[in-house]
Amino acid sequence: MSVPLTAWIAALALIVGLLVYDFFFHVRKAHTPTLREAAVWSAAYVGIALLFGIAVLILGGQEMGAEYFAGYITEKALSVDNLFVFLIIMTSFRVPSADQQKVLLFGIVFSLFARTAFIFVGAALINSFAWMFYIFGLILLFTAGHMIVGHDDGDDGADNVIIRAARRFLRTTEQYDGDRLYTVVDGKRMLTPMLLVMIAIGGTDILFALDSIPAIFGLTQSTFIVFTATAFSLMGLRQLYFLLDGLLDRLIYLKWGLSAILAFIGVKLVLHALHENTVPIINDGHPVTVVEVSTQVSLTVIVGVLALTVVASLLSPKGKALTVINNTRRHVDQYLDLTFESDPALRERNYLRLLTEEAAMKSIAPRFRHLIRQEPLLLDRLAEAHQTHDAYLEHRPDLAEGMRQRVDTHREQLP
Repeated sequence: MSVPLTAWIAALALIVGLLVYDFFFHVRKAHTPTLREAAVWSAAYVGIALLFGIAVLILGGQEMGAEYFAGYITEKALSVDNLFVFLIIMTSFRVPSADQQKVLLFGIVFSLFARTAFIFVGAALINSFAWMFYIFGLILLFTAGHMIVGHDDGDDGADNVIIRAARRFLRTTEQYDGDRLYTVVDGKRMLTPMLLVMIAIGGTDILFALDSIPAIFGLTQSTFIVFTATAFSLMGLRQLYFLLDGLLDRLIYLKWGLSAILAFIGVKLVLHALHENTVPIINDGHPVTVVEVSTQVSLTVIVGVLALTVVASLLSPKGKALTVINNTRRHVDQYLDLTFESDPALRERNYLRLLTEEAAMKSIAPRFRHLIRQEPLLLDRLAEAHQTHDAYLEHRPDLAEGMRQRVDTHREQLP
């Protein structure tokens, strides 16, 4: 499919414009986005991506439009899965809440550069070597299997070879200095942990690209569609991170759904490779007559699997229990860490949320109690959070009365 230069220029201008706007009007001033802000802008970015897809459908035809939407939905689903890893990295490095936006925007920009490079390399390989479809298909089938076998309910950590090497050879401070990459300690210029976070995000972005680019090439060979669908799937990922905060653990079957989709696309790639076969050891280098999966069928399968996965996750009692447990553990640690959030209003909001989660954890069905790992330690941390809150009110008599009333009202509304 031939795409005019004007379409490339318009798409690039729109993507760069959105990134620049995002930085200057949202990220430049460090702050923790409200739920309303995250929801509005998440919806806005999804809307822009859908409008762009409609434009592709009108100007490029039904086949091209279907390929864009299939690629966008697949990449968006993979991006949501990536948020699990981003959450682990942010938690492991104890990134202050207000500074997480800039880290995420860096991750998006770095991912765009990394994936763009992979896209053009992948396109060149496919155009020159038809057998690359076999390689891409096998990569996706391996990834689908590893996604299930390697899933361990969130015990991963942001500790890999790159990070260990960076910690060893780079002199970093123990504390953050806003979102700066370096600071001055005792007259000496030193790096802050923010640099390690950037390295971790960048490293994982490269790993994500190794999975996502073969997946979308399995749906379309149009470089323009691959690039724009990938780019728009990354747009709004920062806002989605804050919108889904506390709900990511609820998508308990997401990895199973993504695994099924990647396996499906992997098989589709292998079938296409057989149809275009030139490998001498397969059918003497001649094409093999096989059934090829159409883009419309691919789109139907992807949407159906994701819908089934999300519905099953939301209805799963185990998913609800895991969400409550993991949110309680994460939020109590964040509340007790003053470097994470020091704004009184936001700390109070976090404390009220913690009260809700604590009450929900106490009502977890007995058959799911085993999911609470190190329960005595978690209960001790909750008690410490209550003591910290009471001590804070003693030191802030100007805020104490209003806070106590809001806490009492909140407790009365709990089930």
